[in-house]
Amino acid sequence: MHASRLSRRAVLAGTAAAAALTTVPPLQGRAHAAGVTAATPSYRWRNAVIGGTGFITGVLFHPAVRGLAYARTDIGGAYRWDERTARWTPLTDHLGWDDWNLLGVESLAVDPAHPDRLYLALGSYAQAWAGNGAVLRSEDRGATWTRTDLTVKLGGNEDGRGAGERLLVDPRDSGTLWLGTRHDGLLKSSDRGATWAVASGFPATASASGQGVTFLAAVGRAVYAGWGDGDGTATAVNLYRTTDGTTWEPVPGQPTGTSAKVPIRAAHDRHTRELYVTYADAPGPNGQSAGGVHKLATATDRWTDVTPVQPGGSDTFAYGGVATDARCAGTVVVSTNNRWADGDTVFRSTDGGRTWASLKDVAVFDVSETPFLDWGEDRPKFGWWIQALALDPYDSKHLVYGTGATLYGTRDLRRWAPRIRGLEETAVRRLISPPAGEAHLISGLGDIGVMYHERLTASPSRGMATNPVFGSATGLAQAAAKPAYIVRAGWGDHGNGAYSHDGGRTWAPFTAQPDIAKNAPGPIATSADGGTLLWSFVHWDGTKYAAHRSTDNGATWSEVSSFPKGAAPVADPVDPTLFYAYDTDTGTLHASTDSGRSFTARAGGLPSGDDQFQLAAAPGRSGDLWLSVKWNGLYRSTDGGVTFAKVASCWASYTLGFGKAADGADYPAVYQVGSTETITAVYRSDDAAGTWVRINDDAHQWGWIGEVITGDPRVYGRVYLGTNGRGIQYGEPV
Repeated sequence: MHASRLSRRAVLAGTAAAAALTTVPPLQGRAHAAGVTAATPSYRWRNAVIGGTGFITGVLFHPAVRGLAYARTDIGGAYRWDERTARWTPLTDHLGWDDWNLLGVESLAVDPAHPDRLYLALGSYAQAWAGNGAVLRSEDRGATWTRTDLTVKLGGNEDGRGAGERLLVDPRDSGTLWLGTRHDGLLKSSDRGATWAVASGFPATASASGQGVTFLAAVGRAVYAGWGDGDGTATAVNLYRTTDGTTWEPVPGQPTGTSAKVPIRAAHDRHTRELYVTYADAPGPNGQSAGGVHKLATATDRWTDVTPVQPGGSDTFAYGGVATDARCAGTVVVSTNNRWADGDTVFRSTDGGRTWASLKDVAVFDVSETPFLDWGEDRPKFGWWIQALALDPYDSKHLVYGTGATLYGTRDLRRWAPRIRGLEETAVRRLISPPAGEAHLISGLGDIGVMYHERLTASPSRGMATNPVFGSATGLAQAAAKPAYIVRAGWGDHGNGAYSHDGGRTWAPFTAQPDIAKNAPGPIATSADGGTLLWSFVHWDGTKYAAHRSTDNGATWSEVSSFPKGAAPVADPVDPTLFYAYDTDTGTLHASTDSGRSFTARAGGLPSGDDQFQLAAAPGRSGDLWLSVKWNGLYRSTDGGVTFAKVASCWASYTLGFGKAADGADYPAVYQVGSTETITAVYRSDDAAGTWVRINDDAHQWGWIGEVITGDPRVYGRVYLGTNGRGIQYGEPV
């Protein structure tokens, strides 16, 4: 579901709820850049509600506390369920810019004997360019944390991220923890996660490119470990166990072959002393075509194949989630995964897997709370990427499962609805706050296209923008002098560009599109009067192509050879004949004075070499340009890019936007993600970047936030911030 997800140093104070009132502390003990003020305002930060939109990779009910549950995501951190308010509380928003890699949660663990203890294993990528993982441990259910940095990498957003929990509290000793890694074997801690070392005696050999330990499961006083690096042959080992915490052995008689190559998850029925294991031919969530479900009688080591439906023919899939009923012996649920022909489902058995019923066959869905899940079918899909599956130990009919877009729940095994309040995982790519009209916000998102937000406190009633539907948005632009006209671009199945004449409420596809738009839709711009469109094209692999221009609302297009390939076009907000583009390859500003027909170079010698540099035009002013060049700082031009001057008040700028001016001010409020001293944070300036105030705080940092930011042109102080996995955050002074 997700492509790239990127972030800052973790503050080991706890995170408050996303809607908490926060008073930003003074920036004490830091060297301030010239012009930075020490006075800071109080801001309230909340999510603009969409509802999920990302891959829920794990859900865990606490076995000893009614109503307590935790969820993990692949790029958006971890959450705790509040039964009283029926909401998820984010637990990792305190992770900041330098710790972006820790927003992917590899695993979580609870201690059955100590209900307030919670552990998280964090790390998005196990690649060489990513940072090492970390373990967070809490004594108060995630309100505050203590952190241990690891010497190994974890892969919370890599293949296999929907596998079982790789982190486990030892069932014989609460002070002992186990952590399965992808490339570094099995780790063990004897001091409750404070320090870690390679577990001696674990026989499997780690691979630099494999899956390693896919899950850890407690069965009585024993610990079982799934191993995902077997070759699927008759002699391969995919399951180990220890009964003394020291000696590990292969489990006898375990299933082998391609369909049992990778053990995905396991669940223990304490009544029957049986362990259910789901298997696949690949780690998933994509790329699986075979799998099964097997149960082990742990007292006798007897295995039984209890697969509900065997994959075969065009109906290829694997099995993912598995959970047993703590109240009823022999009751178990399992989920299919990557089943695109017949659609994924959850199977339930009450007789130990001898017979099964598909819950999809009787399911009734209500997605009115999150309308984007209704894609125009008679009813929404049961879901895809179903690997997180959990049964409430206090309620046999309370079942939840995660998908690539949400978390569904039921309390009667028939009626289903999203159980997603408070959990927002969207990767945000584009934001517009219109100067007038019903909506204060229109968003361009990864994976779920474009949305029109009538209210910030409810999921958009129209769901995803249709006609056409996009996967991920790549461009979103509004005509400054004609705000009812908006255009968008993205990855779509029936066209990659569209326009709206009613401010984004309804859409129509461009009549035509350049051939290259099919494979490389990029950013798009519209002139101030909506008469000219400029569409730039960049393939997902980074290849850049010539931009194209249209003056008939996308009916015909012509190539603009003088436009710098791959650059993001920016329209002048006042003069419809003016367009700008920043060539990141050469560090040169290019401009057009003939409505985008031709471009010529203006200022040169600016920072180059990074495609993520951003050019923005101040609203209501012609030729007033701001250039964010990351750690190279912030530049401004007031003559349409003929000359630029470096802004002295900050040393780094990643993204920048504008909002309503403060009372008495003659310039729009400027918002940025940048650095005015030692940290990267969210700032506001009311005097055209003469001075800045930090408006987020250490509890609200959200990892990597350098993609997009914009203020509200109608509400002073309100700012909308795009995150890479924590949705749209919006802040307001209080």
